[in-house]
Amino acid sequence: TAIYSAILGLLAALLTVNVIVNRVRAKVDVADGGVAALAQAIRAHGNLVEHGPLALLLIGFVEAFGYRAPIVNGLGVTLVVARLLSAWGLNSSLKQTFGRQSGAGLTVLVTAAGALLILYAAVPH
Repeated sequence: TAIYSAILGLLAALLTVNVIVNRVRAKVDVADGGVAALAQAIRAHGNLVEHGPLALLLIGFVEAFGYRAPIVNGLGVTLVVARLLSAWGLNSSLKQTFGRQSGAGLTVLVTAAGALLILYAAVPH
């Protein structure tokens, strides 16, 4: 989980720099100023911040509950791919794109799978 957190941390840093660069270019200090490229950069960063932490937390709990490495790594790799696709899709367009749709779908899959694995491990049966 720590490795996937670090990778997504680097992605968050890159997306932050992208917002800063777009703000400087557009000379916009607050919001997006109606500049499409800045709006896309803000949305790509915001989307990672909204969905990444919960998914990483769930993967961490899956790992803490003792699930084997292939399960943890499967969730982690899928999340990284999902977040890269989402960032690419959102930076390409604010409309529906392959990256945006597949990134969202894979992120929901990781979040739901992680939650279900934790519930299965935590509930006596």
